[in-house]
Amino acid sequence: KETWLQTILLSFQSLGVVYGRLSTAPLYVFGSIPPKDFKSEESVYEYFSFIFWTLTIVSLVKYAFIVLRANDDGEGGTFALYSLLCRHAKVGLIPNDKTADEVMHYEAGSSNRTKIESRARRAIAKHKSSHYLILFLALFGACMIIGDAVLTPAISVLSASRGLQRSLSDIKYVPLPSACAILVCLFTLQHYGSHRIGFIFAPIVILWLLLIGGVGIYNIIHCDSQILSAISPTYMYKFVKNISLESWRALSSVILCVAGSEAMFADLGHFSKKSIKMTFVSLIYPVLILCYAGQAAFISHALSPKNLDDVPEDYNHLYKSIPDHVHHLFTVLSLLASAIGSQATITACFSIINQCLALGCFPRVKVIHTSNKIHGQVYIPDVNWILMVLSLGVTIGFHDTKRIGNAAGMAIISGMLVTTCLMSLVIALYWERSLLVSACFLIFFGSIEAMYLSSSILNIHKGAWYLVVLVVLSMTVMVAWHYGTKKKYELDLENKVSTEWLTNLSLGLGVSRVPGIGFIYTDIVTGIPAFFSHFITNLPAFHQVLIFVSFKSLPVPYVSPSRRYLIGRVGPREYKIYRCIVRYGYCDHIRDTDDFEEQIISSIGEFISLEEHDSECLTSPEGRMIVIGRQPPEGHALIPLHDTSLNAEGSSSSNAVTEWNPKSPMDDASGKGKKMKKVRFMLPDNSKMRMSVREELKELVEARDSGTAYFLGQSHLAVRNGSNFLKQFLIMTYVFCDKNCREPHVALNIPHAALVEVGMVYTI
Repeated sequence: KETWLQTILLSFQSLGVVYGRLSTAPLYVFGSIPPKDFKSEESVYEYFSFIFWTLTIVSLVKYAFIVLRANDDGEGGTFALYSLLCRHAKVGLIPNDKTADEVMHYEAGSSNRTKIESRARRAIAKHKSSHYLILFLALFGACMIIGDAVLTPAISVLSASRGLQRSLSDIKYVPLPSACAILVCLFTLQHYGSHRIGFIFAPIVILWLLLIGGVGIYNIIHCDSQILSAISPTYMYKFVKNISLESWRALSSVILCVAGSEAMFADLGHFSKKSIKMTFVSLIYPVLILCYAGQAAFISHALSPKNLDDVPEDYNHLYKSIPDHVHHLFTVLSLLASAIGSQATITACFSIINQCLALGCFPRVKVIHTSNKIHGQVYIPDVNWILMVLSLGVTIGFHDTKRIGNAAGMAIISGMLVTTCLMSLVIALYWERSLLVSACFLIFFGSIEAMYLSSSILNIHKGAWYLVVLVVLSMTVMVAWHYGTKKKYELDLENKVSTEWLTNLSLGLGVSRVPGIGFIYTDIVTGIPAFFSHFITNLPAFHQVLIFVSFKSLPVPYVSPSRRYLIGRVGPREYKIYRCIVRYGYCDHIRDTDDFEEQIISSIGEFISLEEHDSECLTSPEGRMIVIGRQPPEGHALIPLHDTSLNAEGSSSSNAVTEWNPKSPMDDASGKGKKMKKVRFMLPDNSKMRMSVREELKELVEARDSGTAYFLGQSHLAVRNGSNFLKQFLIMTYVFCDKNCREPHVALNIPHAALVEVGMVYTI
């Protein structure tokens, strides 16, 4: 259980990761509103009223008090909401073997069992089109977070660079080079992970908050003490009453004040609900209100009748409202804080893509877990460098905060609207509240966000089109990958052969058994994969011990190690053929091959010793399966012996898909040449063990000592002649991504001399 000391520590770290974006929003909220829209002091009051109520309703009420409660075992974001709906409303479209659902989701005594179906749950489960709509919403929300991670660094750093240009007025073109330099430094630091970045950035954010909060109080006192009366909703009514196309379009800048609220939820896996909520309510929210009020007071004072003849240039930008005696401090802190402000969306992007990977909705990329205490803290180098290139392209191509702000505003409000839609379903289907409560949530928050979305759409020709292009590209890749993955899996199921084919019919082929263990990696959890039957038909021989290994993602963040492995037999005992199903959550990471192989063999040893009298088992289409992971009552069936005789350079690959790195990925290079553990096994001295069990365990140990081979099936998709354009386009996109992304995790760290790849081509 999280202690108060841990909560305070996580709150401190969250300042440097989660709240940098919200804290630096004042740099560009008023500044992105065209100066001509500030027609009088009254108009300033109206805009501030919108900012106050938007920050209160969206960030405070919706996210801090409601949405954070809908976390999926500590994970947040649109895909966390989607996984809740997959489990509790049966809307999942993730490829799965329908005949093996019981095997995959078997959890003795689990609290995650599907609840009694309500009328709404039955209605949604019945209509397949609603399943596609919910998946589309989840993918669309993920694309918006990716787009926000591209745009936020650009607008934050460019806004701060304006202040630097004022301090160095004699130097031309300062904002663009300095902004690009800061962006490169920011993305280069990402490999240190949220834990270290939080400690590095948090003190700067605290100083920044103290500065803008103090300046806000100073401006309220010296410029316009009546500005706090603008929190009255009557000013919003006056704005709407006198609305025009230009003023309505300016509302797309107001929504930037809640930029970073969605990251509060998406970054939940990096910290905790209590720490994020406590920090926002007690510090971030009051400081931001004071800052916006102070800036509005300064603008109101500048537009007062007595100052109309001396209105300063760029009076609506934050750096103009800073007193001269702290202006140099503001310039330095704004540059640092603006870089930090981008951290929230970058971290959120890593979290969302990591979830998409496990749910089969994103091409394979390298994921590095940067903490052994908080599993959600991840770093994805491939995505990091792509974000850096795109963000630099936006900065150089637009070099204008107004146009980038238009695109960022559309990304922010679109992502929030997706969260509102999915959250309304969670309220009805998971929390099991009445449909009236769900509808009220959707209508209240959805109408506010739809209003801001309509104002953002009016600016689509003023920079927002870039977001549309970015979302179309990312959505195409994600939809094509999900479609190709699903089709390939369905074809694998259709072409698999029965267990009897291997155990009975293969005898007629004159199949011989050779010493050693054969690991056959397959996506299916029942039957014999088509690629292995193809291999046996052409080369009638297989190993003394066969182990069919399947990795299966469950729509949960983590699967306990004690519940991870399901072990069963394929065919009669004398054939020595086993099946191992490895279940993992969308935030779990797969271990390296050497350690994993040790766990598989140990688990099979436990299965052999527990098979006869284990009460906690289930019946699959192929026979009994046992959950392995707890300590057997009579001790371990196999005792591992470690030998450091294997050199890491000979069996390790730098292309790891997932790994745990407590320091940084840069340390990987220094690890080459180190000795790796070669694990051997011996039988325990247990007189109570039956002779048949001991003989089978002895054969398993002898097979391991004889050597190991790995069989991988490479399924390829081809489009049938005459197929429609959409299918051809999706399959071509999938094939392109499959050839250019990372290798499957089971293909990594396997010695090439022991790897056998069998190709299959499916025409669809």
